[in-house]
Amino acid sequence: MTFITNVINKTPRYVKSQLARIQSTEHYQTLIEMPPLKRWAIVAGLFLASQIVVFGSLYLIFGKIVVIGFFASILAGLATGVGALPALFFKDISNNLFNSMLGAAAGVMLAATAFSLLVPGIEFGNVIWPGRGIYVVSFGMLIGAAFLHYADKQLPHVHFDSISDTQLNSLKKIWLFIIAITIHNFPEGMSVGVSFGSGEMKNGVVLAIAIGLQNIPEGLAVALPLIGLGYNKWRAVGIATLTGLVEPVGGLLGITMVTVFKPILPIAMGFAAGAMLFVISEEIIPETHSNGRSRYATFALMMGFIIMMVLDNMLG
Repeated sequence: MTFITNVINKTPRYVKSQLARIQSTEHYQTLIEMPPLKRWAIVAGLFLASQIVVFGSLYLIFGKIVVIGFFASILAGLATGVGALPALFFKDISNNLFNSMLGAAAGVMLAATAFSLLVPGIEFGNVIWPGRGIYVVSFGMLIGAAFLHYADKQLPHVHFDSISDTQLNSLKKIWLFIIAITIHNFPEGMSVGVSFGSGEMKNGVVLAIAIGLQNIPEGLAVALPLIGLGYNKWRAVGIATLTGLVEPVGGLLGITMVTVFKPILPIAMGFAAGAMLFVISEEIIPETHSNGRSRYATFALMMGFIIMMVLDNMLG
C-alpha cells in the first residue's frame, strides 16, 4: 500500500518536475525566443524527421506490413483525443448518451474480437497444429485474461464505473482513472498489431477501426473530469490523447513479435481476444448498467456489433 500511495501522490508532481527540467534547458530557451513561425517550423521539421527515421527503420527491418500496422495502431490511439474534443464545448453529457456510446463500443469490440481475432486465430492454429487450433487459441485467451487480471490487482487505478456517479471529484482519483485507461489501451493496441502481423490486411483494418471507435468515449471520459477540476480544456484533451498513445507501443510489440515468431500467432491472437473480452466484461458493460438497466446501452451494443459484422463482411 505504501508503494501505491507513493505512485498516486508523486505522479502529477513528477510530470511537473520533468516539464520544469525541460523548460530550463538552453535548447528550450533558444527555441522559445524564436519567432512563432520559425519555432513551429523547427518543431514540425524535427517531428517529421523522427517519423521518417522510425517508419523507415521499421520498413527496412520488418517490411511494409509492420509499417502499416504500426501506423494503424497510432490512428486508433489518436481516436482517444478525437473523442475528447467535445469536452472543449460541453462540461457534461447525459447518462443515456454516454451509456449508448459505451454500449456501441462494447458491441464493436465484441464483433472485432470474434471475427478479426478468434476466427482467423483458430484457422492459423489449425494450419500449424491440425485439429488443435481452437485449443491453442483458448489457451491464449486465458493467458490474456489472466494478464489483465494481474495488472488490475497490481497497479493502482479506479475502475470505469466510478465515472458514472461523478465520484471522480479529486485529482488523485482522476489520475487513477487515467492509469486504468492506459492499462487497458496496451492490449488493445497489441491486438491491432497481432492482427496485422497475421498478414491479413482486412482483419487488421477492421480491428483498428473497432479499437478507434471504442476509444472515442474513453477520451471523453478522461477529459470531462479534468475540466471539471479546473484544467485548461486543451490540456485535458492533450492528456486524454496521451492515454491512447500507449496503443502504438502495444501495436508495435504485437506485430513484430508475430512477424518474427510466426508459430506464436494463434496464441497471440487468443491473448489479444482474451484481454479485450476481459475489458468488455469487467469495465465497459458494468459501466453502461451502473445506474440500473439501460435499454439504450443494450440496443447500442447490438447496433455496434451489427455495424462491425457488416463491415467485416464488406471488406472480406
